[in-house]
Amino acid sequence: MERIATTSPVATERPAEARPAIRAVLSRLNDRILFALAAVALLVSLALPYWEMTLLAPQYPGGLKVAIYLGPRGLAGDVAEVNGLNHYIGMMKLEEAATFERAIAPFGIVALAAVAALAAAVRRRWTALLSVLVVLFPLIFLADLAYWLWYFGHHLDPTAALSSAIKPFTPPVLGTGRVGQFSVIARFGSGLYLAFAAALVSALAIARRWQPSQRRVEVG
Repeated sequence: MERIATTSPVATERPAEARPAIRAVLSRLNDRILFALAAVALLVSLALPYWEMTLLAPQYPGGLKVAIYLGPRGLAGDVAEVNGLNHYIGMMKLEEAATFERAIAPFGIVALAAVAALAAAVRRRWTALLSVLVVLFPLIFLADLAYWLWYFGHHLDPTAALSSAIKPFTPPVLGTGRVGQFSVIARFGSGLYLAFAAALVSALAIARRWQPSQRRVEVG
């Protein structure tokens, strides 16, 4: 006798009905995880250098190195030696650059991390909009750094001993340049790379949250 295979309607319909809800939960969890990762990356970046510069010359075979931290360390490395060299060509001391920006930077980064954490905790579109600040932050840092590098090289003290021996210049933000007899190697620090990573995952999280299917399942 031929057997007729039967299936239970309940067994076939329930998984199909559950899939949209599962996708919604996973999607919501994903953008929250991305925002949380951004918050952690920003906080960790405070302990790492954002920008590093090495000056190379025959009399300094090991090079003179300076690093910018946005955390409590501030400026680190051979700051006194570089300031001594800069004095002869009329350049300002490194500590005189971006004093306001460096003063507020630790609090600003903590605030940005709090914004990302808020977006992770509260799934509302306005929290995602606030997180645009996290996306813009590393670009703002680089723009401000470029301005101060230009300002330092174009506002030399004309009364300095060697001011007439060097023309106005702009040290590189990234890559290799030359200042007098010194080769300058500039590179991004690991803290800035973390800030870029936070910006990237925040941008992805914002895009996910603003998808039409995402907006329909928003919860507080």
